[in-house]
Amino acid sequence: MRHRKSGRQLSRNSSHRWALMRNLITALLREEKIQTTDPKAKELRRWADRVITLGKAGSLHARRQVLGIVQDKAVVRKLFDTIAPRFKERPGGYTRIIKIGWRRGDAAQMSLIELVAGADEAAAGKSGGAKKSRRARRQQAAKEAEAAA
Repeated sequence: MRHRKSGRQLSRNSSHRWALMRNLITALLREEKIQTTDPKAKELRRWADRVITLGKAGSLHARRQVLGIVQDKAVVRKLFDTIAPRFKERPGGYTRIIKIGWRRGDAAQMSLIELVAGADEAAAGKSGGAKKSRRARRQQAAKEAEAAA
């Protein structure tokens, strides 16, 4: 029985899952928006929120803990210098998941995961501050995903 065992297995052994999450976190913090499958995005959200909370702490101990997860020093520097201060007043929920459709090869549900504050600032700059509906955000995310592919 799986009582009190948190997290998704994602059909991988523990070392593969650990490496996958480290790579996804690094990519999310570097790019601030990535496209992945829905279960991976949902699991990544838990990890990313923890890492950003450590970034908000700003201590040397927190930086060393993040370096244990994210091994790219430039990304860790970006987290502590630019990303964490943006979320200074926010108590949690640093990421947004937008479902963008199904992958063509195996029909896996695909999602776009992005940092909330960075996306809000970018959207405010592009659209003049008007808030977009969820449908409009999904359509735009799907267009961006098609353009990237």
